[in-house]
Amino acid sequence: MNVLVVDDDFMVAKLHSRYVSATEGFRVVGVAHSGADALRAAERLRPDLILLDVYLPDMDGISVLRELRAAEERDEDGRPSADVLFITAARDAGTVRSALRAGALHYLIKPFNQAALQEQLRHVASLRARLDQLEEARQEDVDRIFGTRPPGSRELPKGLAAHTAELVDRILREHAGDLSASECAEAGSLSRVSARRYLEYFVETGRVKVTLRYGGTGRPERRYRLVG
Repeated sequence: MNVLVVDDDFMVAKLHSRYVSATEGFRVVGVAHSGADALRAAERLRPDLILLDVYLPDMDGISVLRELRAAEERDEDGRPSADVLFITAARDAGTVRSALRAGALHYLIKPFNQAALQEQLRHVASLRARLDQLEEARQEDVDRIFGTRPPGSRELPKGLAAHTAELVDRILREHAGDLSASECAEAGSLSRVSARRYLEYFVETGRVKVTLRYGGTGRPERRYRLVG
C-alpha cells in the first residue's frame, strides 16, 4: 500500500515514515507538512492511505479530509479514494467525532510506539483485503469490517483489542494447518504471551480448537487451528 504522511513537524513525519517503511506491504510515497501540500500530494500521488495530523499550519486535518472527499466526488475518472488514518495529539471528543463523520478510518492519539502504528496499518490492509474478496456481504462480514463485532464474539473481554483479534484471526485463516502461540506471535509481530491470550480466547468462544503435541521432554506444545 502506498502511504502519504502528513505532519507539520518534520522530525515527527520522518519518524512516522520510518515506522511505515518498516511494515511489510507498505511504502511511503510522499510527505507533506501543510494542508495545501497534502491536497496537492494526494492529487498527484493517489496514495492508498493517508496518515493525517489534525494540527496543520494552514488548515486543520478535518478540513483536509473534507476537501479530499469533495475532490473525489468531482473526479470523473472513478479512481478509488484513499483511506485516512488520523495521527494526532488532539484528544477532545469533538475532534474525534468530526474525524469520524468526515470519513476517517481510525484515529491514533500521540504519543504512540511503532507497534501501535503497525497494528493500525495491518488492520487497514486486512480491511482492504476483506473488501476485495467480498462479492456479497453477510452481516458477520459487515460487522467485522466496521469493527462492531470482533471475530468469534459480540464483545471482547477487557484487555483484548479488536484490531489485534482481527490480526490473530487473519493469521489463523492464512496459516495452513495448526500453529503454536510462538508461530502466531512471530507472524503478527506480537509477544508470545499476547498471541496466546487471543488464541485461548478463540478456543473459549469455539472458533479455534486446540491439540497437544508431545515432544521428548517437558510440557506438550499447544497447537491451534480454526474450526471448520
